[in-house]
Parts: sequence; C-alpha cells; structure tokens
Amino acid sequence: MTTETDMTFADLGLSAPILTALNDLGYEKPSPIQQQCIPFLLNGNDVLGMAQTGSGKTAAFSLPLLHNLDESLKAPQILVLAPTRELAVQVAEAIEDFSKHLPKVNVVALYGGQRYDVQLRALRQGPQVVVGTPGRLLDHLNRGTLDLSKLKGLVLDEADEMLRMGFIEDVENILSKIPAEHQTALFSATMPEAIRRITRRFMNDPKEVRIQSSVTTRPDISQSYWMTFGARKNEALIRFLEAEDFDAAIIFVRTKNATLEVAEALERNGYNSAALNGDMNQSLREQTLERLKNGRLDILIATDVAARGLDVDRISLVVNYDIPMDSESYVHRIGRTGRAGRAGRAILFVDNRERRLLRNIERTMKMTIPEVELPNAELISQRRQEKFAQQIAQQLETSNLDQYRALLPKLAPQGEEALDMETLAAVLLKMAQGERALILPPDPVRRPRREFNDRDDRRRGDNDRERSPRRERRDAGEMDLYRIEVGRDDGVEVRHIVGAIANEGDISSRYIGNIKLYGSHSTIELPKGMPTDLLSHFTRTRIMNKPLNMQLVGDAQSQPFRERRNNSRRDGQPQGGRRFNNGDQRRGNNDRGGERGNFRGRNNEGTPRRRSSTHNQ
Repeated sequence: MTTETDMTFADLGLSAPILTALNDLGYEKPSPIQQQCIPFLLNGNDVLGMAQTGSGKTAAFSLPLLHNLDESLKAPQILVLAPTRELAVQVAEAIEDFSKHLPKVNVVALYGGQRYDVQLRALRQGPQVVVGTPGRLLDHLNRGTLDLSKLKGLVLDEADEMLRMGFIEDVENILSKIPAEHQTALFSATMPEAIRRITRRFMNDPKEVRIQSSVTTRPDISQSYWMTFGARKNEALIRFLEAEDFDAAIIFVRTKNATLEVAEALERNGYNSAALNGDMNQSLREQTLERLKNGRLDILIATDVAARGLDVDRISLVVNYDIPMDSESYVHRIGRTGRAGRAGRAILFVDNRERRLLRNIERTMKMTIPEVELPNAELISQRRQEKFAQQIAQQLETSNLDQYRALLPKLAPQGEEALDMETLAAVLLKMAQGERALILPPDPVRRPRREFNDRDDRRRGDNDRERSPRRERRDAGEMDLYRIEVGRDDGVEVRHIVGAIANEGDISSRYIGNIKLYGSHSTIELPKGMPTDLLSHFTRTRIMNKPLNMQLVGDAQSQPFRERRNNSRRDGQPQGGRRFNNGDQRRGNNDRGGERGNFRGRNNEGTPRRRSSTHNQ
C-alpha cells in the first residue's frame, strides 16, 4: 500500500470527537503505520504490524478501535496486552487522551503490584478499555473478575518483547479464554516463529503492514547517561540542572502524574517550570508553550504525547528523567534540542534494570553513549558562585550604588566591634545567598558501585543473549537465605519467584541469588540489609494465590553458584539453583521484567484511568 504525505486524519474516516482530541494533542498528519493500519481496523480486519515502538502504532490501533466502540455498553470491549507495567500505563494514558471527548468511555490499567481491591473497584464500573500485563490479566480471568464476553478488539503490543520475557504461555492462555468473534491487532518489531504460530492459530487472515525504522543519529547533540543506583531522581535532577548551562530545558517523563510531581519538586527549589500533559486543554497548552518561547518559562516537564509537535529554538537541554521504551522515542525526544544550528545537550537517567533499553538505543544509533557521574557538591558550589558573580557584574553595570556606599558605615558595628569592609562584605554575602548556599559541605563517601553493578554487560556488544563467563558470587556475608512457603507442589517455577520478588520489591533480578524449589517450600538468597517494611511486604506477597510467608533462615552458604543443567535432580533433592546476578542474561528467557502478577511501582502510577472514581491523577 502506498502512503500519501498529504493525508489527514479526517481523510481516514475517524469520528469528530476523536479528531478533536487529536487536534488538542497536536497531531497533524498520520504516520505511515497509522495511514495503513487505521483503514484496515476500521473495516474490521485483523492486522499484523511489523514496526518499532515509537512509529505511532499506539494511535494506529487505538483510534479505529475507539471509533468502533459502543460507549453505552459498560463492559470491556478493547483489551490491550503489554509486556511491562511502564508500557501498560503509557498506552492507557494515550488512550485516555484519544478518548477525552468520548465522555462515557473509561480506561483502566491492570498490572502486578497494584492492590486488587483498587482494580476490582475500577472493573466493577464497567470500563470499555482494559490495558494490562499478561500475568495480572490472566489472574483476573482465572478469578472471574474480568469479563471479556463483550470483547470486540484485542491488541498484542510488542509481542516479540512478551516472547523474550517469557509471557507467551500466558498470552496464549488469555487468547484461549476470549470470544471467537473479535478483531485482533498484533504488533512486533520482529517476527520469530513463536509469534507466527500465534498469528496462524488466533488471527483471521490478517492484513500485514511493514514500516521501516526512520531513526537517525544526532551528532550535533552531546549525549550522556547517568546510572541512578537508587538515588532520589528529583534530587539528582536538581543537581544536573544546576551543573548544566542551558537556556531552556524539557524533561521527559512517562506519565501524567510524573509531570506534576517533578514540576512541584522543581518549583519548591526555585525553578520556573510547568507541566505539559494530555489533561491540559488546547488553550492552556498554547499559553504554556508561548511562555516557554518568550522566556517567561525555563523548564517544561512533559510526556511524549504531550510534547508532540513542540518546536522551541531556545531549548538547549533535554533530560530523559524516565528512559523511553524504544530508540525512536529517544531520538524524537533529544531532537527537541539542537535546533536552528545550535548545539544541544541530552542527559538520560538509567536505572540498573533498564540497561537493556540503553543498549537498544546505542545499537540503533550506532554509538556508545558515555556515562557521567552525578555532579558533586564541589561542582555545584562552583556553579553557584559563578552565577552569583554574574549577578554582581550585572549590578555593577546597571545600578547606581552611591546611596548604598553611603549606607555601609551605618550598617557596620562601631566601637570595639568595628568591622573592616571585607568582613562586612562577607557577612552581607552570606545573607544574600539565601537558601541556596554558595559553599556546600562535601558529599558523603559512597560505597563503590561495582558491588551491585557488573560493568561487563556494557562490553557485551550486540549479542545480548550470550552468556558471560561465570563469575564468582559475592561474599556469602552479603547474602541472606530466606524460606518461602510455595514450592513445586504448587506449580511454582523459578521464573514466578524471580518475577514476584523483583517486581514487588522494585529491585533488579541481578540482586537475587540462588533459588531452590522443594515440594512444599522454596529458598531464596537476597542481599543483606533488606528493609524491614519490604520483607514484611514480601511475606504478604502471593504466588499462585499463596502467600510467601517469607522467613529468614540465616547467612547464605559460601559456596559459589552452580548452574544445574536441564533442572535435573534426584528424588527428594531441590531443583533450580539458577544464578541471577549476571545482568539480564538468564537461560530460558524467563526474565519477567515488569510482570508476573506483582509489580510494585514507586509512585503507584498505574491506578485506574480517567473518569473512574479510583483514578489518581
């Protein structure tokens, strides 16, 4: 199918409320994948799309399915499966934006880690659109709390990623539980045989759409990344903003909640900033962008959707506060700087468990992004002093100081406590600094990061699935052994335990040691010093609907990890014992990533979506 560069969304036959929402969001012309997919889906065809994330496929499947939706029917009619909590929240918020002028449409996101009672309340309100991760969706289907009898449209987003993360069995289970009469759209960057098998089994003569990636490099933009390592991102953001010399900046986050939270944090620290998200009407959006253009606003905090079409020459700094889920979105983000022949600067915040996303960006852009350290107190002090000196220079050039020179003798103490002018200037300088101290105390000495950060995975190159040479495990004194009350007899596998612990605790699976499965229980090694409240939370966490009841056994044994081949065991002996502290490389592609029922978010961002009483913006 040929694409037409002058095609508009109105030409595609979408309804007026959807077109109004697109106009509010700054959408002008449909992307190639939207031009091809929307007519097929409007016509009721199944669609098989091969395209990278960032090509506009969320709108490509959301818009036509929303167009065909029955607003008066309070039951799930659209189901979207996403591999991770982050993507599920992102897709749900995008669909919220697209349906903002469809007042009867409710959207809910379901993923592990969010309380069931919150999700049950939202489901009882009859949302027409449900977005979720496979594990939590399957849990609701098995419990009978998610009714898909009225389902009209099913979307598998990033199917190859779900395969890589080990979710395909869950996906197939979900597909086997939905009505035969429905429309399916499957999107995948690659098409391995397991995905082809799903298309043959569950799709009806799908129309194939293939879109080539349009990612280009940006040599005019200086790029670097910073590993968060548990540091508080808002505090780090403020340090980077103080250390960087910029005219205006845009900070990219994943969710609407985050735009507000980061904006509030910056305002508290004296920055002239504003949030830009899909909840803003067009008038307020235009006012905000105008303030940014004319210099009355210096920092914008935005989601990818809200920043669509943003073109402001004075933006010289882009901060990726939340790493994008794909390479194309990263290129689009940093492309907001380096405009009009100016040099640009881009900083990327990367959590340890997001290294794979960083490697994907580097491979796609054919470059290695250098790592930077968090600006230290000495550098921040230097920057503050430089800015203060600039303010003094400006006052010397523009102000009449004669009256203030005459005032100095009156301010200085007289008699025995008389001060020389230098001491008086120092006192006034200390007073003038206000809450932003010009001399900061040194930063506390931090533990070496290598204890929880294997740098070898930065040198693995493109072969992500090759296993690195075996390393000796950390000292046994760094790990504790815990007993959990689920085992083989409950149908539990090692991947289920890894997913629950990693996601409930919001920790990387690299910090999880040996896991051994017995009949009625299992053992797991975790780093020493786990917070008491987190261990208490693990105790209540459920796998296969059974609480873990986690109990400390003692120090882990000092022998190195031994990998058991084919999970072989003798009767009565434990199986498993896999090693997980070597990056993301685990045999069997069982990395549950943002999944297996229990993904605990830092900010509880995935609460039910708009127009639900449980929605938390």
